[in-house]
Order: sequence, then structure tokens, then C-alpha cells
Amino acid sequence: MGLLFLALWIILNGRVSWEIVLIGLVIMVPVYWFACRFFEWSIQKEIKYFKVFIWSIRYVFVLLVEIIKANLQVMKLILSNRVEVEPKVTEFNVKLKENSSRVLLANSITLTPGTITVKMDDEHYLVHGLDCELLEGIESSVFVELLEKREIADEKFISKNTKAENAKKNRTKSKNTKEKKEKK
Repeated sequence: MGLLFLALWIILNGRVSWEIVLIGLVIMVPVYWFACRFFEWSIQKEIKYFKVFIWSIRYVFVLLVEIIKANLQVMKLILSNRVEVEPKVTEFNVKLKENSSRVLLANSITLTPGTITVKMDDEHYLVHGLDCELLEGIESSVFVELLEKREIADEKFISKNTKAENAKKNRTKSKNTKEKKEKK
């Protein structure tokens, strides 16, 4: 967020020089402190959001690659001399904990040509494929791996922050009780 403040300062100035950057840094520090103090912002949150941003870029890149591969498979299927297309409906379960991850997986499957998510109930998916080849290994696809890694990283971040917040609360409680004893 501090870098965002600095970038905003430079953009609003319209040019970059060492003086503008230096003044921006001087202004950025108290503004960043204010945001941390009164908006419950922290460096840990900033790091998490940066990691989520990097993960999102990677996921979109993988999604685009998978869409291109699926397009090529569908074109091959259409242009081949093979007359029989073997549509198939398959069911599978995926152990994703977050609802957002489940929905993202369903949408990613639907966005890839030749497949569509027909039904999604918690961990259970029903997917239709234009051809049985398109559904091979869908339950352990790249999307599932990326989403599972994201959930593991989120759990680590949450447990780490929960411990830090609990320690901070305990320090505050002990400080308050000491102050009350001193007043008595």
C-alpha cells in the first residue's frame, strides 16, 4: 500500500525526479502509518494481498493455456475424419474447503471449450464433455492443484495471524490489568 501511495504521488505529479520521489517517500511514511493505525492495515495483509495478486496472475495464465489446449483438441475433434464423437458425463469429488475455490473450479471447467459444469454440490461435480478425451484427468487437473495450494497458503496465513493477534490481545490484557492494579 505504501508503494501504491508513492506511485499515486508520482502519477499526480506527472514526472519523475529524485526530488519528487524523495518528497513522496517523506509523505508516504506518515500516510502509511495512519492507514496502519486507523484502518487496521498491516504489512502482513499487504504481503498476503501481493501473494494473492501474483497467484491470480498465475491462475489466469494457466487458465488461458488450458483454454488454448482445449480449443486445439476441439478443433482436432471437429476436423478429424472420425465420425463418432463420444460425449460423456462424469462425476467426481474434489476436497476444496472454500466455496470461492469450488466456484472458481466450476467456472474454469466451463470456460475451457468442450466441457461444461452441469452441477456442483459442495465437493461433488457433474461435468459434461464433448468427447471422453476432454474429461480425462479432470478431477486432478492443474486447476485443482492450484486451488488446493492456494487454500493451504491461506490456512497458514490465517493461523499465523491468529496467533499474532492472540499474543497482541494477551499483551494488551496484561498491560490493562497491571494498570488497574497500580491505580488501586
